[in-house]
Amino acid sequence: MKEAEYIRRAEVLKVRLYRTARLYLGGEHAALDAVDEAVYKGLLACGKLREPAYFDTWLTRILINVCNSELRRRKRERAMEELPETAVEAFDALPLREAVERLPRELRAVIVLRYFSGYTLAETARALELPAGTVSTRQRRALELLRLELSEQEV
Repeated sequence: MKEAEYIRRAEVLKVRLYRTARLYLGGEHAALDAVDEAVYKGLLACGKLREPAYFDTWLTRILINVCNSELRRRKRERAMEELPETAVEAFDALPLREAVERLPRELRAVIVLRYFSGYTLAETARALELPAGTVSTRQRRALELLRLELSEQEV
């Protein structure tokens, strides 16, 4: 596949990538930065892609790695400085969003890709570099945890 085709496909994917990054990182600006960085890294390395048919999930995997790096950086920064109580980030106050954010990282990744970014089970498995059975198991476990947590909030 030629570089121009990769660029075109990356442009088409940006909306989907943005939704994924927004759910991972919580903020619009951080999500836009993550998408830009992932697309940049992907286009730089597109010559290394063995199977051009998997470009979409490969680029999604790069985005997930960029988001995880950003989350680790944030965690280090929070550990180094004490934030005043009024410096809370503006997150959506939806119970579902909060419940998804509290899921363990490996379960959250599956839920974000499957239900918020619209990936199929097979695409999610390729993006996370996991067997489809593992993704299916994590999806069931995550949905059960979400169901339990949201039903507790209703009481």
